[in-house]
Amino acid sequence: MALDRGMVHVYTGNGKGKTSAALGLCLRAVGRGLKCCFIQFIKGVPTGEMEAVKHLPGFEFYQTGRPGYDFRITDEDFKRAREGFELALKKSSEVDVLVLDEVNVAVHLGLLEVSRLVDFIRGKPPYLELVLTGRHARAEVIELADYVTYFQLVKHPYYLGRKARKGIDY
Repeated sequence: MALDRGMVHVYTGNGKGKTSAALGLCLRAVGRGLKCCFIQFIKGVPTGEMEAVKHLPGFEFYQTGRPGYDFRITDEDFKRAREGFELALKKSSEVDVLVLDEVNVAVHLGLLEVSRLVDFIRGKPPYLELVLTGRHARAEVIELADYVTYFQLVKHPYYLGRKARKGIDY
C-alpha cells in the first residue's frame, strides 16, 4: 500500500459538512494515486457525490442504508449495517483510505456495537487511513483517533423550513 502509516480521523458534531470533508480528503488522496473506498451507513438516497466518483479511478462508493430511511429502525436496517461493516472489513485490506460515513450514527442508533467499531480501529491494517463520520461519536472512538474534528451548527436554511437542494446538499 502507498501509506507507511495510516491514521484515524473522526468527523463529528451537529454541523453540516462531515461527509463533504471526508469526500474532500478522498479527492485529495485519489489525486495522489491512493485508492479510496467510501461506505455510507444510514444513507440510501442517490447523491451527486455518488455520480461524481464514478468518473474517478481508484474511488469506490457504496451505500448500505435503506432508501428513504426515516429513523424508525427496522430489521432491514440492522441487516444493512452488518453488511456495510462486513464490506468495511473486506475493503480495509484492499485500499489506502477507507471512509465509514455515518458509522457514528449507526453506533448511536444501536445498529452496530461500539465494541465492534473499537476492535476494527485497533485491528486496522497499519497503512490504512480510516475516516469515521457522523454525529454522536462515542468517547471510546474519539480516544483512539489521531484527528478529531467537531462540526458545530451555527446556521442552516433547513431550520428555516427550506428543503435540501439537489447538487448542493445531496
